Amino acid sequence: MSATSLAALARTSDPQTVLRRFLALDAVVTGANGLAYLVASGPLGRFLGVDSTLLLALGAFLAGYAAAVGLLASRARPAALPVRAVVEANLAWAVLSLLALVLWLSPTAAGAVWTVLQALTVAGFAALQYAALKARQGSSD
Repeated sequence: MSATSLAALARTSDPQTVLRRFLALDAVVTGANGLAYLVASGPLGRFLGVDSTLLLALGAFLAGYAAAVGLLASRARPAALPVRAVVEANLAWAVLSLLALVLWLSPTAAGAVWTVLQALTVAGFAALQYAALKARQGSSD
């Protein structure tokens, strides 16, 4: 993805701000997902065909992860190593979600669609964050 494409998506041409915005968006989406799992694990579990205890545990994890990513996004210049860790964690989440769908989850049709969509979303965040990190490293800020 080119720096111009990233700038258009983030609505800024400053590589530092692009990276921070993609991290912040990840934190907001992940946090909302985590809170939904925490608050409505029972109804969501029934709808998705996933154990509510699993959703509750995932919700707690996602809420904490979102807070950490949000903290990273709040930094004036997020350090490269933690950003790479977020990218790698997002990629791992996407892969593990798809593996869980194939190997051990037996969700409803809605749950299967949700699992694939969230895996693609998280992989998309990883791609955007990686590209933004590379663009920032290539700039002279």
